[in-house]
Amino acid sequence: MRLVEWVGGKILAALNYIAALYSLIHRSIASLPVKKKHDREVAINVILKQIIFTGIDAIPVISSIALMVGAIIIIQSVTQLPKVGGDEFIGKILVLVVIRELGPILTTFVIIGRSGSAIPTELGYMKIRSELEALEVMGIDLIRYIVMPRIVGFVASTLALLIYFDVVAIVGGFIISKMSITTHFTDFLYILIKSMTFTDILISTLKGIIFGMTVAVVGCYHGLSVHRSVTEVPQQTTRAIINSIIICFILNSLITIIGYI
Repeated sequence: MRLVEWVGGKILAALNYIAALYSLIHRSIASLPVKKKHDREVAINVILKQIIFTGIDAIPVISSIALMVGAIIIIQSVTQLPKVGGDEFIGKILVLVVIRELGPILTTFVIIGRSGSAIPTELGYMKIRSELEALEVMGIDLIRYIVMPRIVGFVASTLALLIYFDVVAIVGGFIISKMSITTHFTDFLYILIKSMTFTDILISTLKGIIFGMTVAVVGCYHGLSVHRSVTEVPQQTTRAIINSIIICFILNSLITIIGYI
């Protein structure tokens, strides 16, 4: 009986959590239209700062990971598949591994580690120092000026980094792989483009949008959940990171199943 109650409690807590995240997303989307010029400039300024921190500053890390992953996958594909008569599957495997799966998920993990952890920490300390309360007293909508710009910045950064990851993994990985393979780049690129479909591009883009939105919303929710204790900040940050990873893995599986099976 206690096990049933425990399981039921966990399910209810998960449903309430999902409902709270959905409510935050809905309110953020509803606050997107900004009519006043000054308010629009403030929102754009926050979005640009978020893009710089989440996207541009993450380029060195993304480049390193993409180069290593791309080189390993390309070397394994080009050298091993022909041995078992799988030459025609080289392009499909590269599209499947890099563009469909590893690109979106590895890019998201880097973003979670860098920026996904920064949002709950930043908002948590703003909550403790009563900065958010001061904004509310001044009549400033926290969703419009705190949450919405971060979501927009995250989505834009995730999409840009995802495209960058794919390009670096394929082109940069091939350049590094030239030490071990003799395939010409034009032949390699032709095989890759021939194997890629519109569905692959669409699903990869959809993952970038959904993952970026998920990480931002989860981070904002946990940051705003901090009350008065400083010890709550690292706790909420840890929860935000873990929940972001779990939710993105679940969403990745669902999108893959719906899109390709």
